[in-house]
Amino acid sequence: MAIYIHKRHNWTNFHWDEQEIIHLLSEVRYLQGKIIGKVELLSFKLKDEANLETLIQDVVQSSEIEGEILNPEQVRSSIATRLGLDNSNLTHPDRHIDGVVEMMLDATQNSDKTLSEERLFNWQGALFPTCRSGLYKIEIAKWRSGDTQVVSGGMGREIVHFEAPKAEKLVEEMTKLINWFNTELSIDPVLKAAIAHLWFVTIHPFDDGNGRIARAITDMQLSKADGVNQRFYSMSAQIKNERKGYYDILEKTQKGDSEITAWIVWFLKCLQKAILSSNTIIDKVVKKHHFWTINASKISNDRQRLMLNKLMDNFEGNLTSSKWAKMTKVSADTALRDITDLVNKGVILKADSGGRSTNYELNW
Repeated sequence: MAIYIHKRHNWTNFHWDEQEIIHLLSEVRYLQGKIIGKVELLSFKLKDEANLETLIQDVVQSSEIEGEILNPEQVRSSIATRLGLDNSNLTHPDRHIDGVVEMMLDATQNSDKTLSEERLFNWQGALFPTCRSGLYKIEIAKWRSGDTQVVSGGMGREIVHFEAPKAEKLVEEMTKLINWFNTELSIDPVLKAAIAHLWFVTIHPFDDGNGRIARAITDMQLSKADGVNQRFYSMSAQIKNERKGYYDILEKTQKGDSEITAWIVWFLKCLQKAILSSNTIIDKVVKKHHFWTINASKISNDRQRLMLNKLMDNFEGNLTSSKWAKMTKVSADTALRDITDLVNKGVILKADSGGRSTNYELNW
């Protein structure tokens, strides 16, 4: 029978090997400064666009870690609306997606980045507006009243990664965490994000939504570390890419003691890759802006603008005239006229394959 970390005396007196993490921490802090410096060279409009793209990744990927697939276009619409950005032609989001977005924005955009019981309750309530997780009714906006395990695997093949503290200990445990988060100033802000994530996941205070809320707390603390209220890299997207390693290191740490060097090293390496990946988002935003600077005057109608934006935002498969007709709800002839107009103006190109498989791609 495993002795879980939270069952040990003074388990939150975390400690780590400074020599083992110092180089990695310095590299992460350097990359943070570099990415913020890169963004500072952008216009306000492009900063907003980079922030939007990063937040979309954060929301979609954090939910996907839990096996929930969100519609990226609905996420885009919800975030754009709340940030006061142009959201014309975007899909109207459902109530659940609005709730996930509200939690993430409250964690990262508001200047008052403090934790409170009420704030955490509001986040969990936003994640589950119907008070249900799938088919099951769950406790909302309150600490769980029952015991819980973190498991993976199908029915009959469950793997228990760890057991969380008993329900009767939650008030004491969460009060201690909240007070620490709001008052601890002696620890490097990035290390504080790593510790806060582990601490919250260990307590697992809610009936459901613990993983997403842990990542929101992490983003809240990382935005403090960055010194900005916008997000330009996505820790959740990187955790999703390394999901197996994430659960493995959490399980290992839960069965250890308060010496958490291995967890901090994993967290910092994950964060390092997240920041490096953010260059792709920023470069794409700049490329998109350059495309529109050159081609905006060549666009004849809103259908063309809509489809060109979709092509730049992870369009699935190849663009064909039949896809154009279906997505813009026009006839095949109208779709072909729209496409031919853009080809003649050099905005899009006919791909090499021809005949029945004729498709088109952006000229950028």
